[in-house]
Amino acid sequence: MASIPEEAFRRLDESPDEDFYRISRFATPIDERAIEAVTELYRRVLPEGGAILDLMSSWVSHLPPEAMYRRVVGIGLNADELAENPFLDEWRVQNLNCDPRLPLGTGEFDAAVICVSVQYLTRPIELFREVGRVVRPGGPLVITFSNRCLPTKAIACWRMLDDDGHITLVGHYLMEAGNWRDLKCCCRASDGSDPLYGIIARSCGPSPEIAPE
Repeated sequence: MASIPEEAFRRLDESPDEDFYRISRFATPIDERAIEAVTELYRRVLPEGGAILDLMSSWVSHLPPEAMYRRVVGIGLNADELAENPFLDEWRVQNLNCDPRLPLGTGEFDAAVICVSVQYLTRPIELFREVGRVVRPGGPLVITFSNRCLPTKAIACWRMLDDDGHITLVGHYLMEAGNWRDLKCCCRASDGSDPLYGIIARSCGPSPEIAPE
């Protein structure tokens, strides 16, 4: 895929994200069966006892309830929702579209997740490069998405693409970031519920060079 033009990241609603998300919604954008698929994916991939970074978080993280993580940190846009999230040990409000830099240490986390929100990122390559810095080498990033979105806040190219195109687009982000490897895609058939797609990548650390196995 060629470099993505700037206009592809434009949105129908370019008002500040802080204004849009100021209202607490306490809703889930995917149905129960898709949520169960997210949780099962996390159960298989996220390291038990690890430190987890939940990006674009809200009032629930869909983490396995029985898992014993050392630390879970959330970054999102609504303080009330983040405060209600029972999985989070720490949280901060940050607009990642305005500033994708993460005020976190290199290799501070064992894994990171982005759940059904990647379609709203306007600077995804910069953010993924930062996530690759704060996740230790070999640690996973799990990105899940469906065919659901808030159309006024989703970027233009996301709205134009089908599900296969979304998978390709997210993979392109990770490759352009330059510090992710071992990309894998997993899909759950819709079987009458919301479809669920997951992309898993492994951090190479802060260097853009691919780390050796």
